[in-house]
Amino acid sequence: MNYEGRWKAVKVEVAEGIAWIKFNRPEKRNAMNPTLNREMIEVLEAVELDAEAQVVVLTGEGDAWTAGMDLKEYFREVDAGPEILQEKIRRDASRWQWQLLRMYSKPTIAMVNGWCFGGGFSPLVACDLAIAADEAVFGLSEINWGIPPGNLVSKAMADTVGHRRALHYIMTGDTFTGPQAAEMGLVNKSVPRAQLREETVALAAKLLNKNPVVLRNAKIGFKRSRELTWEQNEDYLYAKLDQAQLRDPEHGREQGLKQFLDDKSIKPGLQAYKR
Repeated sequence: MNYEGRWKAVKVEVAEGIAWIKFNRPEKRNAMNPTLNREMIEVLEAVELDAEAQVVVLTGEGDAWTAGMDLKEYFREVDAGPEILQEKIRRDASRWQWQLLRMYSKPTIAMVNGWCFGGGFSPLVACDLAIAADEAVFGLSEINWGIPPGNLVSKAMADTVGHRRALHYIMTGDTFTGPQAAEMGLVNKSVPRAQLREETVALAAKLLNKNPVVLRNAKIGFKRSRELTWEQNEDYLYAKLDQAQLRDPEHGREQGLKQFLDDKSIKPGLQAYKR
């Protein structure tokens, strides 16, 4: 599907099974304004139905991933408007950054190519996996602007970073680098920016080789399990297992068991079944 020119604040390109979704406000370090948030809802819903797009990579145009919320357009201008408008704009932001992206039906990778600040932490953590450039700079600068972190930034930090570290960055506004983000678990890996796209493509290739139905149920099962009790999880995760088996047109479970038990052609844990 051709997405060229379809949106203003977001670029989309699909190639070799990967949908490259780019924040496209480089002159503003890809700060998220109401237009970008509204368009991202449309983008995610369109790409979800695109059979050519099997893995989604979320990144930024230019030298930034996203500098967070656009202070002028998202705060000053919205604050001056009617209260009902504020509700809609906040709903649009949460709709794509958390509700859609966090439980997206396809695997998602955040490719953090540069600045990642404030509100950018919500979609960063909502993505399944994340790779950062060593040169990337992260920060929760809201405290310096006289506001606490907005949207679900604090929840994102609580889910990924230890208590003391999260509070340190929330309360001081100090910045940190790609390698530090990897060390604290905010991203999976940090590499020199020159290698960032190559590493991201290699990770996407691994995901492209997996059974998409099983992969979807595995990731959503994990994310939901963080919110449930042990007893609830027992029922829920067995239900996801059954759902994956019933919905899988490849019959991956049967194929995998046959290749391991009968054909002796694979070693689970070392390689996937041959699709």
